[in-house]
Amino acid sequence: MTADVTPAGLPAGPPAAVSAGPAAVPADPAAGPSAGPSAGPSAGPSAGPVHGTWEPEPAARWEDAFLSGNGRHGTLVFGDPDDDRVIVTHHTLVRPVPAADTLPPRLAEELPGLQDRLLAGDTTAAEGFTDGRALRWVGAFHPAFAVRLRRDGASRPDGAAPGYRREVDFATGVVRAVCAGHGSRVFVSRADDVVVQYVTGGPVDAGIALDPRLPGAPAALAVGRGTVLTPPGALLTLRARHPDGDAAFTGVTLVVAAGGTAEVTGDGVRLTGAREVLLLTRVRRHTGELDVRAEAAGLRGLLDGEDAPARVYARLLARHEARHRDAYERVALDLGADPAERALPGSALLARPDSAALVERLFAAGRYHLLSASGMLPPRLVGLWTGDWDTAWSGAFTTNANLNLQTASAAAAALPEVAEAHAALVYGQLPDWRDNARAVFGARGVVAPSHTDGVSGHTYHFQRAYPLHLWTAGADWLLLPLVEHAETTGRTDPRLVPALAEVARFYEDFLTRTGPDGRIVIVPSYSPENRPVGASWGTLNATMDIAAARHALTTAATHLPGDAERLLALAARLPAYRVNDDGALAEWAWPGLEDTYDHRHLSHLYPVWPLGEINPYDTPDLARAAHRALELRGAENDSAHGHLHHALVAARLRDGERAAGALRRVLEGDFFHASLMSAHYPGRDVYNADAAHTLPALLIELLVQSAPGRLVLLPALPAGWTRGALRGVRTRFGARVDLEWRDGRCTATVRPSRTARIDLRTPAGGEPLELTAGEDLVLTLGTG
Repeated sequence: MTADVTPAGLPAGPPAAVSAGPAAVPADPAAGPSAGPSAGPSAGPSAGPVHGTWEPEPAARWEDAFLSGNGRHGTLVFGDPDDDRVIVTHHTLVRPVPAADTLPPRLAEELPGLQDRLLAGDTTAAEGFTDGRALRWVGAFHPAFAVRLRRDGASRPDGAAPGYRREVDFATGVVRAVCAGHGSRVFVSRADDVVVQYVTGGPVDAGIALDPRLPGAPAALAVGRGTVLTPPGALLTLRARHPDGDAAFTGVTLVVAAGGTAEVTGDGVRLTGAREVLLLTRVRRHTGELDVRAEAAGLRGLLDGEDAPARVYARLLARHEARHRDAYERVALDLGADPAERALPGSALLARPDSAALVERLFAAGRYHLLSASGMLPPRLVGLWTGDWDTAWSGAFTTNANLNLQTASAAAAALPEVAEAHAALVYGQLPDWRDNARAVFGARGVVAPSHTDGVSGHTYHFQRAYPLHLWTAGADWLLLPLVEHAETTGRTDPRLVPALAEVARFYEDFLTRTGPDGRIVIVPSYSPENRPVGASWGTLNATMDIAAARHALTTAATHLPGDAERLLALAARLPAYRVNDDGALAEWAWPGLEDTYDHRHLSHLYPVWPLGEINPYDTPDLARAAHRALELRGAENDSAHGHLHHALVAARLRDGERAAGALRRVLEGDFFHASLMSAHYPGRDVYNADAAHTLPALLIELLVQSAPGRLVLLPALPAGWTRGALRGVRTRFGARVDLEWRDGRCTATVRPSRTARIDLRTPAGGEPLELTAGEDLVLTLGTG
């Protein structure tokens, strides 16, 4: 092969921070040199990819508002310094669901009869396997309120106002706007869990209020507001109680003004003559009463005895930035884009789907938004943001594709914060998963739901066409990112092994039926969210279920040596995958169940991505069958997650042209808002984070892939990417990889933190590679 291996005399530190883009925003009037954030997306045109985005006018729609978040609180910033709205969200804000309605269906006694009927050939038997309840949606995620600051005489400009600009700096998380001498800056602190809003350009003559009148808000939402003057400003509170439960939420905003006067108005406070203003906001979901005095005291404590807004802002920003910047700058992608295109606002760049600058910016934005949405929980279908109470699909966590697609880059893109947020969801819901296993299947162990609001982990969202309570593969898929995190970091969470044991325990109890060949039959079985031709959704031997069971049992066996022989023996009795008459990996490994090809989900390719069990190196015949299945797969309703899932599988199968084609359909399909948050369907239809958060994972998989004993370089390099660099990627064998390519040649620097022997794969072939902890290696290879 053409890969040359030499020791590297290069430093092993993180890649240099890159912050580039269009001209810098002018400093806010009246703000001292320590008052503002870093220059953010503002450097010379040759400095590299832009680590931010900007627009020449305020957002007219909440979908176009720029985003900030710390994994708990989120903000959507419209960016009009004269009439600004900052919508505040929080991961805990979901509509209450009565606890009695969230119980899993008690069907265990009926399970043997269902299995008998399905094995006897009754293809519709599972349609009656319910407790008769109507579809019950999980609790819907919703916004809290908008912090509204309206200057006297303000009016929304038609089009771009002279000198107007709004931008978000991905490296700091600061959203900034300036117009006619007025400026505003907003960020959500990772250090202090507070929304920070800083307004300059005095005199500030403005009304400030917490406004709950957001689209879709229930008419019966009981809202109470209060304002107390606390020189040099005021304290605003808003308390809202849901009409359909005992849950409430309370927002508290501390207003600190420099100079001027303040007076209470009907819905808030009016400032006159202030030089600058700082607003600190938190929101809490609660039952019963909230101690508002304690919340107010917590906000005042952040002032640390200081009442100068500029100095408080600078101190809070420094504390936040130390955490946020470190995480964001660990990985960077540079495709050598045209500097003129790098300088364009995001909305203009989105109109150039063939632009390398667009791919660079979406990669940067995707990592920024994924990091910002991940903290106490991982990202929802909408990340951490919505401006509407009627959020599609409840703004929940859909675990049969969407959540794992969104978090797919966590390990490789060096975002352990995302893995830790994912762990919080998984481990926090294990008791409910145990209830699911007992109630539906009469088994020990755990079964994960397909749909959760983050409050309940019970499986109760199902209906005839979506029998989600029959899906047994979810626990394995949801634990896989935590296994990859452990492999990448070399540190195993003490909760992981017991959780793996519980998944294996479920399969030991559930996998009791056998077919004529003596192999286990998985019955009932479900391939999200598809069904065989002429049959119903609940059926037998879905390929995803087979792969999940095998992976769960073998993974548990590696961590439980005392149980390994028993678990591996059970795994060996699982059915083999089936190749159908079209030469494709079949979605169901059962005779007579024919594939329905036109579907957005690719559940049956789970053994390819993300498991890697089927791959071109170890299982070439099955890899060809999987590739044939991918060729035959339709796009159904053109959902973004379907296209990117398709691309991820293609990348694992070394088909760069197919992967690039699926990516192109997303870039050309008008899936992204000006905020660079994405939509579920083309034409920016239905606000949804799938594309935004999944895209970085795909771009990394095109260039670098890893397994515990393997490194794959340039597996699916798109034809048009003639030069570029990807720095900081982490591998599952404990090394960091920096990659640069140009003019048909590539250099990869491997920086191992652990000693390992791995299988190196490149476009030229494969060879073993010895890695020694702390000794960097440089690999030189061709790109074709």
